[in-house]
Amino acid sequence: MKVEPYLSFDGRCDEAIEFYKTAIGAKVNMVMRFKDGPPPPSGPFPPEIMDKVMHASMQIGDSIVMATDGHCTGKTNFAGTSLSLSVASDADAERVFAALSNGGKVTMPMGKTFFSSRFGMVTDKFGVPWMVIVQ
Repeated sequence: MKVEPYLSFDGRCDEAIEFYKTAIGAKVNMVMRFKDGPPPPSGPFPPEIMDKVMHASMQIGDSIVMATDGHCTGKTNFAGTSLSLSVASDADAERVFAALSNGGKVTMPMGKTFFSSRFGMVTDKFGVPWMVIVQ
């Protein structure tokens, strides 16, 4: 058994995927658009979302993170959740923290703590909270 995060970017999924590819080396496993899936029982999808992401899967290190455009409202909400990104070195921590901070908001600057040589918290430009830690 394992738990894999599934993030809803409400219309900004393509942008988020490109950001994570650059910022943290995410590899795209697959992307399915609404136009590629069957229509829901309630009727066809609205034409304006047909090219949006119904489902995507990204490999980040040893983890899978799934994503969608969801309801395409443009209103992401990740309250009560953070993604913890464990890295191998202080240099890796500094690099990915800076990349995730680009356009986002640092909530705890990267620094030495009693439990790690490097730890910091940031909310990226999509509203996803991250904790970056050296193992």
